[in-house]
Amino acid sequence: MNKTALFLITFFMLLGIAFLSYYYYTFKQHPKHLTVYGNPGHVVRQFSFINQEGQTITEQNLKDKIYVVEYFFTTCEGICPKMNDNMVAVYQTFRNDNDFMILSHTVDPEVDTVAQLKRYAQKYDADPTRWMFLTGNKDSLYKMAVDDYLIPIADSTVEKINPTFIHTQKFVLIDKEKKVRGFYDGTDAASVKKLIQDINELKKDYE
Repeated sequence: MNKTALFLITFFMLLGIAFLSYYYYTFKQHPKHLTVYGNPGHVVRQFSFINQEGQTITEQNLKDKIYVVEYFFTTCEGICPKMNDNMVAVYQTFRNDNDFMILSHTVDPEVDTVAQLKRYAQKYDADPTRWMFLTGNKDSLYKMAVDDYLIPIADSTVEKINPTFIHTQKFVLIDKEKKVRGFYDGTDAASVKKLIQDINELKKDYE
């Protein structure tokens, strides 16, 4: 083998090693940073709701957790069944992860009592420590949706009980600092798959 051939082989080997090192450092060790939504400094504030077990749940239950938020109601015959069928994929992926949780808020608390939510949760075999179905004061539930989770009334689906009835297909991703990090179409399997990917990427930020 002449010196030129040896030089070229060595050169391309070193080039390949450099590329693999760059790829690992950039995409494995330092994953793409997800967008932070809302005005600078926006975070989810204090709240107090009741889950399907009759337990009071506050922001303290979400301390050091990544979580996904949705709004639904148990008697919905439109988008909600599809949303929660898709949410099962998220739940099954992270059901054994102590740093993850799902919060499903009712938009119809007059109907969705604790007992009603528990029956509904059982259809999805939902572990109440991992997937919580929440009820409470209607004004507080709606205020959280708009002011904290940044779900506008105008973005709600056409199905409405009244002009202020929030019925959105959005899933919202929240990080451990309670910042909003993503919005996803809960009726679309591809969008939910992207949510799962983004959760995994976000988890890398805390490794």
